[in-house]
Amino acid sequence: MLLGLKIENIAIIESADIEFDSGLNVLTGETGAGKSIIIDSINAVLGERTSRELIRTGAQSASVTALFSGVSADTAARLKEYDIEPDEDGNILLRRTLGLDGKNTCRINGVPSNVAALRQAGHELINIHGQHDNQALMAPEKHFEFIDCIADDAELLEEYREKFRELCSYIRERDSLKTDESEKLRRLDLLDYQINELEQADIRPGERDELNERKTLLQNCERVTASLRAAYDILQGADDSFGVISAIGDCAGNAEDAARFYKDVEPAAKTLRNVGYELEDCAGELRSAIEDFSYDTSELEEIEARLDELFRLSVKYGSTEDEMLSFLDSAREERNKIALSDERVKELDTLVSSTKAEVRALAEKLTAAREKASREFERGVTEQLEFLDMPSVSFKVNREKTPFTINGADNIEFLISANAGETLKPLAKIASGGELSRIMLAIKSVIAGRDGLDTMIFDEIDAGLSGRAAQKVAMKLKEVSRGRQVICVTHSAQIAAQADCHMRISKSVSDGKTYTKVERLDTEGRKYEIARITGGLDVTELQLKSAEEMLRNAGNL
Repeated sequence: MLLGLKIENIAIIESADIEFDSGLNVLTGETGAGKSIIIDSINAVLGERTSRELIRTGAQSASVTALFSGVSADTAARLKEYDIEPDEDGNILLRRTLGLDGKNTCRINGVPSNVAALRQAGHELINIHGQHDNQALMAPEKHFEFIDCIADDAELLEEYREKFRELCSYIRERDSLKTDESEKLRRLDLLDYQINELEQADIRPGERDELNERKTLLQNCERVTASLRAAYDILQGADDSFGVISAIGDCAGNAEDAARFYKDVEPAAKTLRNVGYELEDCAGELRSAIEDFSYDTSELEEIEARLDELFRLSVKYGSTEDEMLSFLDSAREERNKIALSDERVKELDTLVSSTKAEVRALAEKLTAAREKASREFERGVTEQLEFLDMPSVSFKVNREKTPFTINGADNIEFLISANAGETLKPLAKIASGGELSRIMLAIKSVIAGRDGLDTMIFDEIDAGLSGRAAQKVAMKLKEVSRGRQVICVTHSAQIAAQADCHMRISKSVSDGKTYTKVERLDTEGRKYEIARITGGLDVTELQLKSAEEMLRNAGNL
């Protein structure tokens, strides 16, 4: 269950430490006091999408920390699939920090993590029912989830979906190969032309770089030759001039002669002699380069023609040699595929037939499981709705056979008649806001304990309800909370009276800033808060007595 929640710098909440109990936890307060901010904070720490706008004005960052305790063995096993494990005390600590720079910092049990991991943990720990979820209930595609939860067919559904995707893959490939014969011939002609053109070009990786380098050399051949000869002449001498090699040789000889008597110059003498040898080697290399460097204008013309050809091909097949060669490989592969398409189509026909039979068998198992679950679901929801002050309700799970889809071969939609004598119709056509709230609570009550979640959060489940209906909803929430933790944001005095733990959310203004306070109420505080909810601005003695009576009737006095 959710044991504690610490909120810092979220909207008008500067700092709040909230401790929850098992059973029914209720949060009440004036509109705008910050009740919805607490739900937003829980959503944030559970990895849901959030915004920098949530950060309190003037703060650089905001954070939410949630402590879950008593994680069940089943929940721990599911979390382990995501490499998330409770600590040695069976606790899981989630923390998310939001920065004005848009960066998120996430931690699970103190270890750095990410938003996706927080979201995975959240899906296994808490079910949050917000006000918009009533509207989502009107979408038939949502109805599958509830029936499959009762059917406990998750493994079967995943097996079906895997096989269905396999079938779709075979069908797509087969259909892509079943082009008309004339189109096939046109495609083969084009591929043959492209393959032949690229094969004739005999492209090599890196060829254009090599050609451009050679082209640059040939375009500067006279300069290269002149520079080589000048360098050689400087070393060896020209036109009876004294060359560097001769000069270094004379210098080395004089130094060696001096070293015979003055040992300190021996290193210098050796260096000079070695330099002379190295310069002779350099002169030899320059001479060889002069002799080997030959060219003619036809080579330059050939290089330019080849570069033009490669450019023309690059426009059609890819900007680099590697891309053009990759295009060639793909063209060859496609040509072989088309050439063998008739055989592949026959093979795919067989695969489609056999896979479709497997899909059909799995779909029939799903249908059977859903049929049984639907009957149980109908009975359960009807009983719950009758308790929730809808005595004349008729509720039905309408199932129709459909072609195979990702969800099976069933179309599921909930139908309801809220009043005697009315025909069954889809929820979207007849259900009011108050009825939708009760229908959702009835569904949650039926699937409670089957979804493996330890905590349920309801954000104003009482919307559109009052009087007897609100009292019945309060009693149902209390009943559900006996098997799991329930946290409820409400404006209903009846629900507040049933709470095991009642917290009041209030706000105040100090020094031009708004602050939200979360206060755990004692018995007197609860009496006053319930009286405020029922009475408005001025709480009277009569309203306090009425609140006391509500608490006594709920067993909380």
